[in-house]
Amino acid sequence: MLQHYFVGALLPETGPSYEFYSNVIQRDSAPRYLIGYKTTQPTVIAPGDSGVLSGRIFVGPKETQRLIKADNKLELTVDYGWLTPVSSPLFWVMTYIHNVVKNWGVAIILLTLLVKLVFFPLSAASYKSMARMKKMQPRMQTLKERFGDDKQKFQKAMMEIYKKEKINPLGGCLPILIQIPVFIALYWVLLESVELRQAPFMLWIKDLSLQDPYYVLPILMGASMFGQQLLNPAPMDPMQQKIMMALPLVFTVFFLWFPSGLVLYWLVNNVLSIGQQWFITRKIQAADSKT
Repeated sequence: MLQHYFVGALLPETGPSYEFYSNVIQRDSAPRYLIGYKTTQPTVIAPGDSGVLSGRIFVGPKETQRLIKADNKLELTVDYGWLTPVSSPLFWVMTYIHNVVKNWGVAIILLTLLVKLVFFPLSAASYKSMARMKKMQPRMQTLKERFGDDKQKFQKAMMEIYKKEKINPLGGCLPILIQIPVFIALYWVLLESVELRQAPFMLWIKDLSLQDPYYVLPILMGASMFGQQLLNPAPMDPMQQKIMMALPLVFTVFFLWFPSGLVLYWLVNNVLSIGQQWFITRKIQAADSKT
């Protein structure tokens, strides 16, 4: 039986094969369940003799080391979803960092920094493409004013400019898409790991598995999302512009009730992304000023 951070499991002896069963024996405000197992091979006991079927019961938190010690297959109760092959290594790296720094909040920050460093070449390619797209914004606006509602001519002229300037419109998206599975995997690690339960970070954050009691981290996270948007090229469509401007507010509202460890990761990731993008954009602007 699973309950987010905890698991109750029957562990029969190895050897025979078993059939497991579960039944609801009481349905009300405090439901009760009956779970058990039986061997598929009958045990023959002679008259006057006795027989014993042994097994174990594990009830406790889904701490990976404790689960492996009880039974190596119990580790599967920690569910990272379809990204488990990516999430598991991230968890082990975060655990190693925690063993050194002795603070899960600091471990989250350092792991996020490490992931950003690993993907820096991809991020750099994406931000370079975004910087070039942003540089084209005045020309795009001129085209829009020239062609008005004739979207076909506008699209054709825009693609000609992209071709002339050797700009790939998807150049800023593809590197980000490659990184998304890793970010989602880390999201599930922080959401599923019982190690963050009752783990303090600093100041008012006493439990990384609970929401920020004063909503400071979610508000900072929303502000960081808004800061990121200021560095990105604005969409040409007015409706898209309004949607993009509303996203930081929407995410802030959602994250108000998210575990503070997860919000901390998102905030740090945004701040590092802003730093990377600002640094790369400055380099491009400096190079352009010399030419």
